[in-house]
Amino acid sequence: MELIANFQTNKNSIAEFARIMIPEAIDEAIVLNAEESGEGIEMRAVRGNNTAFFSYRNLGFLVEDQKSTMIKILLLRLYGKRHPWGSLTGVRPTKLMKRFFLNGCSAGEIRDIFENFYQVSEEKAALLLEVVQKEMALLNPEAMNVYIGIPFCPTKCSYCSFASYELSGGVGRYYRDFLETLREEIRMAGNMLKEDRFKVESIYIGGGTPGILGEDELKDLLKNVRDNVENRFLKEFTFEAGREDTLTEEKLRILKDFGVGRISLNPQTFKEATLLKINRKFDREHFDKMYELAKEMNFLVNMDFIIGLPYEYTEDVLYTLEELEQYDPDNLTIHALAFKRRARLFQGNKERNPLDRVAIEERIRDLTGRKGLRPYYLYRQKNLIDWGENTGYARKGTESLFNMEMIEENQCTLGLGGGAITKLITKKEHNRDFVQRFINPKDPALYIREMRARTAEKLEKLKLWSLQRQERTTSAPM
Repeated sequence: MELIANFQTNKNSIAEFARIMIPEAIDEAIVLNAEESGEGIEMRAVRGNNTAFFSYRNLGFLVEDQKSTMIKILLLRLYGKRHPWGSLTGVRPTKLMKRFFLNGCSAGEIRDIFENFYQVSEEKAALLLEVVQKEMALLNPEAMNVYIGIPFCPTKCSYCSFASYELSGGVGRYYRDFLETLREEIRMAGNMLKEDRFKVESIYIGGGTPGILGEDELKDLLKNVRDNVENRFLKEFTFEAGREDTLTEEKLRILKDFGVGRISLNPQTFKEATLLKINRKFDREHFDKMYELAKEMNFLVNMDFIIGLPYEYTEDVLYTLEELEQYDPDNLTIHALAFKRRARLFQGNKERNPLDRVAIEERIRDLTGRKGLRPYYLYRQKNLIDWGENTGYARKGTESLFNMEMIEENQCTLGLGGGAITKLITKKEHNRDFVQRFINPKDPALYIREMRARTAEKLEKLKLWSLQRQERTTSAPM
């Protein structure tokens, strides 16, 4: 895309926006003109014989690059596009909205900015506002969370891009050594957490499919976590059971005995024919048994579903939502399918059956409303089906702290295991975040070989980050 402007533009940002939202604009020339006053910015864009205008008050430090956002709006207008999320393509629109609150804006001002500047629909702006206000009441930047990744699965779902390897495949030969190495990493991290008195509020064991561990292996992992990770401040312990084909009654009892309070059971869809086609085993009778046992044992139960799976039409999605009436999950997350380069689906035909988004969203609102589930976290991804979002719903008091803290990048995260990401969050000027990331190898063989050196470096960085944060806190003006 050629931008001819009377001002400096972030051409890379605009080109990426066009690639995702308006691919037909990539090879065209756009003439831009901006006039700026102390109170506002007026912009004009010309494409051949078409002209579009957009003006808005000068938001100053509240927005990093106001003119680039205005160019995106003008491009949408030039090409006759209208999306529920307007000009927003970022993963964390909630984080963007929260920053406006932290910088002193009122809820009314923020609604105006999102609806009239970013051009987000009234419905999505209201959804964002509800989620952000819920998050701000629950988030705690003074604590941290721990993520433990088990990168093995019984089979690899074709839509999956996470760090996961089929246990029966070639990488499966590293499974035992991986568990032994993870055991050591947990001990190393746990010693440092205790020495430096970090406040761990939530622990999440994910993957992959951690339910693939045998009963004795599961006991060993959970005992290692209990013995080494400081839990005086622990509010939430989650195990991503996910696939019912890895669960047994005994495994649920083991989880309960070691203090796990929340599990996930993720059908993704109740159309069993779809699950077979995407390489995911599913036994509805066994799923129901595991669900009922989990409820009897007083676990908080999360359930995940994906909108836009291959081979599914609107009636298939509505069927799944109808079947969901039979269950009473404490948390429900509705995902919109995203094409990921590492997923097998990305390699093949990316065309999907058209879905009636309005009908599906109305059914979700009706279902969650009657079950008393309210939205509490939200994130988006590039290449989402029909520009949707991933939304988590929960009953009051059953919100997943880990989900919120991870999506908002509000707490420091210590990542252990295959592909786990450690994040160190530092607040900068105007409440913008600087995020340092340290990524464990996804490949089990590389993880086993490099764990000690990488973990030592990671823990040193965590100690330094903690000291610097303490210095900033003590030197901050009263």
